[in-house]
Amino acid sequence: MKIINVTLASVAALALVACASETPAEDTAADTTAVADEATGAGTIVEVAQGDDAFSTLVTAVTAADLGTTLSGAGPFTVFAPTNDAFAKLPAGTVEKLTTDDKETLKSILTYHVVPGTVDAATLTNAITQAGDEGYSITTVQGATLNAKVVDGGVVLTDAAGNTAKVTATDVAASNGVIHVIDTVLMPK
Repeated sequence: MKIINVTLASVAALALVACASETPAEDTAADTTAVADEATGAGTIVEVAQGDDAFSTLVTAVTAADLGTTLSGAGPFTVFAPTNDAFAKLPAGTVEKLTTDDKETLKSILTYHVVPGTVDAATLTNAITQAGDEGYSITTVQGATLNAKVVDGGVVLTDAAGNTAKVTATDVAASNGVIHVIDTVLMPK
């Protein structure tokens, strides 16, 4: 139960970060690099997210879903963290509805972005390579799976609905795990 709560908090924090800002496509690469550079070694997953404006939406979501304490726990956790730009891709009003009226769905979405244990980029890439053409199946704290493949030299995650998210920055260290930054909010069934 503790791992699930921490995972939910991590996913929520990451989701909130993605919704907070809208940046033109040309600025996304620079912003992602800044996220990785600024966040490294800054504390727990939640503290790392709180320390970077690119994750303000995620932090808001994690707080609304009451996952902050969990994601600040011992872990370790691997969080696929959507940026504010990722949250901005959702239909208008979605984040506001989830954070005020549908917190159970918000928890489910956020925990879908969290994996128990520490899975660094090298480990993930190796697992994908060993899995072959079908990709590597990752079980999340939420209980559902993500599929990971290497596409054009980068890791792409596919959610239960068939949507994809690109990993734009990897191995952002936290005291209780690792964060990989993604460009799209992933959705469970």
